[in-house]
Amino acid sequence: MTPSAHEPSRGVRRIILDAAGVPLSALLSEPAGGTARAVVVAVHGGGMNAGYFDCRAHPQQSLLTLGADLGYTVLAVDRPGYRHSAARLPQGQGLAEQAVSLRAALRDFTSRHATGAGLFLLAHSYGGKVALTAAADPGLPHLLGLDISGCGHVYAVEPHELPTAHDDNGRMRRSWGPLRLYPPGTFAASSSIVEPVPALERAELARWPLVFRTTAPGVRVPVRLTFAEHEAWWRHDDAALADLVAHFTAAPRVSVDRQPAAGHNISLGWAARSYHLRALAFLEDCLISRETTLTPPSAVDPLPSAALS
Repeated sequence: MTPSAHEPSRGVRRIILDAAGVPLSALLSEPAGGTARAVVVAVHGGGMNAGYFDCRAHPQQSLLTLGADLGYTVLAVDRPGYRHSAARLPQGQGLAEQAVSLRAALRDFTSRHATGAGLFLLAHSYGGKVALTAAADPGLPHLLGLDISGCGHVYAVEPHELPTAHDDNGRMRRSWGPLRLYPPGTFAASSSIVEPVPALERAELARWPLVFRTTAPGVRVPVRLTFAEHEAWWRHDDAALADLVAHFTAAPRVSVDRQPAAGHNISLGWAARSYHLRALAFLEDCLISRETTLTPPSAVDPLPSAALS
């Protein structure tokens, strides 16, 4: 096992957030010099912790270091029931409770840190469900957009095939896909990232297709959804994706992307940097939309006469 499996990347530090009395651990990376342009809030999936976004099997995998290099603060939160809060919440929390805890933790963070233009939620798998649920509540301020990978609305497996209290080979194959998609050392480096799925989280998995239908219409910010080429948990055929997008009736823009040469755990594979750059490019689009919306016409310089000919 490499030493990097346990220690965060250079420039990444561990902090504790107050989620209305529940302490949540997190990883924080900030740009060197200058104020952050925005805060990327990374929300991990089931059976992982925040280290998912800072895997060091390959130097270019970490979202936390990439985001800071590009001028963003990156905050990767350990969801309720993981790492620091596991002893306090041995059963975890249900989806609605997790969304409340995430909003409370972000209020605590924004009260103590500069956030630039606002918050951008980048979430994976079950974390995508939490991010969507949190975003559907107007109590999450200064939200710029959502970028979600590995989370759809119609399962590609039967209910009895969803993750249980025990890992099995079927679950491992669906979560990882072909092993050639991952750099050497990934599985050793991820030994400190993988954790048991809390019971309350597991208990609600089968309900998500119904919950999604009442949650998606409440999202009022741009949304981008990514499905890996070898995604095996979710249906992502054309008909399923068209129906998925149609439920975001209040979002100003919804886009769907496919990540080639990737399995469900995109941020741990060779494709991690490609996916992270695409997600941050979407954040750039959200920032442009915000600027063009907030800038009054009177503040725009008139075109020179030569440009009108």
